Amino acid sequence: MSNLSTFPPLRLSLPSKGRLAEDAVEFLNACGLRIYKPNPRQYEATIPALPGLNVLFQRPADIVVSVRDGSVDFGITGIDVIAERRGENGHLMILHEALGFGACSLRLAVPESWSEVNDLAALRAHTVMLGRPLRVATKYPLLTGNFLNRANIEHILISAEGTLETAPAIGYADIISDLVSSGQTLRDNRLKPLQDGLIQDSQAALIANRQSLKNNPAALQMARQLLEYFEAHLRASEELAIFANIRGASPEAIAELIFTQPTIAGLQGPTISRVVVRSGDPNWYAVNIIVPRARLFQAVNELRAIGGSGVVVMPVSYIFEEEPPRYSAMLRMLEER
Repeated sequence: MSNLSTFPPLRLSLPSKGRLAEDAVEFLNACGLRIYKPNPRQYEATIPALPGLNVLFQRPADIVVSVRDGSVDFGITGIDVIAERRGENGHLMILHEALGFGACSLRLAVPESWSEVNDLAALRAHTVMLGRPLRVATKYPLLTGNFLNRANIEHILISAEGTLETAPAIGYADIISDLVSSGQTLRDNRLKPLQDGLIQDSQAALIANRQSLKNNPAALQMARQLLEYFEAHLRASEELAIFANIRGASPEAIAELIFTQPTIAGLQGPTISRVVVRSGDPNWYAVNIIVPRARLFQAVNELRAIGGSGVVVMPVSYIFEEEPPRYSAMLRMLEER
C-alpha cells in the first residue's frame, strides 16, 4: 500500500483575476465547494468540503504550465490556453472539457475597411496582393500559426501581451487572432471576424497531471470527488423535480398513464407513493419525477392531462450517477499510457 504521507498536499489552481476567475469561484460555490480565503490578498485558499486540497490562484496560461509540469495536480482554465500550452509530453489530461462557463472563441479578425475580405480565400488573395507575408498579432502563436499554415496563408506572427484590437489601427499588424465572446470589442475597434476564421472554441475545463493521478492514490480519489461534484451539479442544473397528486387505482395504473406522455417518465421512471387522506376518496397517490428544465410547462400540462393536481416544482442540487462517466473515461486514459 502506498504511503500517502510521502506525497505533498494536493493543489488545485484557479484563475487569479478577471471574468474567468469570478465565474470559476461562482461555479465551485454552486457545486457546494465553497472557497475559504481568509485574506483576499493571498494567493492560497482551501475548500472546506475537500480537506487535503489546497487552492492556488494563477494566470490562466500559467495554470496549464503548472499542471503540465506537475507542480500543481489540478487546474481549471480555458480550453484555448490548454490547446496552446499543453505541450507534447502527454502529462496534461483534460478530465472535464465543458464546465459551462467562460465561453469564447479564438478567431481571425480583419479591419472593416477590407470590405472584400470576409473569408480565408479572400484573405489569401489579399495577402498575395500585398506582396508580403501577412502580419498577425496574437497571444496564441501555436494555434494561430497552425491554422494559417493549413489555410496556406503566408504570414508573420507578432506576439503581443496587451490589447490586440488596436494593432491594425496603430499599424504594427495587419490583422489579429484573438478571443471573441460577444464581438462588441471588435466592432468598437472597427474589426470584423472572418466567416470561416474560427481557430478554437473555448470554455472552462478541468485538467490534471497524469503522473500525479497514476502515482498518488489521493490524487486519483480527489479527481473522482471533483468529477462527482461537477457532473452531478451540471446535470442537475438542467433538471427540475416535480411533485404532483394523482387519483388512480394503483401505482402501476398511474405509471401506465405517465408512460403515455413523452416528458414525465422521469430518469428511470416515476416514484409513486400513497397519499394518506383524512377523508374522502383514498385512491390518491403522490408522484415524484425529474424533468428537463427546458420542458417544464410541457411536463405540467402532461400531468394535468392525466389528472395531476397540486403540482410543486423544485430545483435540483445534484444528480449523482452510479459512477461519473468522465471518471471512467479518465481511468481508461490512464491505462493507455
